Amino acid sequence: MTTRQPASEPEPIKAVPLRRPGRWIAAAVILILVGLFVYGAITNPAYRWDVYAKYLFDERISQGAVVTLELTVLAMLIAVVLGTVLAVMRLSPNPVLRWVAWVYLWIFRGTPVFVQLVFWGLVPSLYKNIDLGVPFGPQFFHIDVQDLQAGFLFAVIGLGLNEAAYMAEIVRAGIGSVGEGQYEASTALGMSWSQTMRRTVLPQAMRVIIPPTGNELIGMLKTTSLVAAIPLSTDLYGRARDIYGVNFEPIPLLLVAATWYLAITSILMVGQYYLERHFSRGASRQLSAKQLQELAAAQAAVKAK
Repeated sequence: MTTRQPASEPEPIKAVPLRRPGRWIAAAVILILVGLFVYGAITNPAYRWDVYAKYLFDERISQGAVVTLELTVLAMLIAVVLGTVLAVMRLSPNPVLRWVAWVYLWIFRGTPVFVQLVFWGLVPSLYKNIDLGVPFGPQFFHIDVQDLQAGFLFAVIGLGLNEAAYMAEIVRAGIGSVGEGQYEASTALGMSWSQTMRRTVLPQAMRVIIPPTGNELIGMLKTTSLVAAIPLSTDLYGRARDIYGVNFEPIPLLLVAATWYLAITSILMVGQYYLERHFSRGASRQLSAKQLQELAAAQAAVKAK
């Protein structure tokens, strides 16, 4: 009888990675072009880097950056709250609410934000006084608009009302991404339409709403440079404009403003990343390390039986 020899193990496969010289060539070309641009900018005396370094951390510039952040945060708060209300109104079964929300979006999305800010700057000319009360009777509320001098307030209102129209569409898209089964389950539990929106739909829609909202926040930060139409010159760009209006050095001052905008935007992008990761929990099918260990232990226990 012949004995069967045990089969030898196959030799390991030696995988040779595919060479892609085009990538290295493209990267080298890009690095060379970037290096040439940076070298040309550094050695170009027209940039006036000494003036740039002088005003980069100037107190007026930093105060303008604080005002820009305040404008951004307050305007976005108005936009998020009002945009959510408008989105719910557009999806409401009430035709009056749907019509009002549609007209609002039609007006504020159909006209430039700069034109809207100009109108807000002209409010003291359009309305001398604001009175609330009974016609031909006692007045309960009175404001002298011309004595108000509230350029910051008008800037926040103008930016917030304009951004609310875009936030409404973002929220509406997020609500539309929630499956119809969620509505049916909420109805089966006895929830009203408003309770379904508040407790079931909106929390799930946040996964879709957060990413574009972060982009709108960054866009709002840059849109604040248009508040010169109010007019308001205490923001970051306004401060830089006032300074180069005196020393006649627009290029280094614009670079200073751009540096501050870029720094603030970078911080907001980091916050957006962690916020997206927080609301995306449970959306991925990838198991964590602890879940994989528990699954392996369960499989081992089943095989042991």
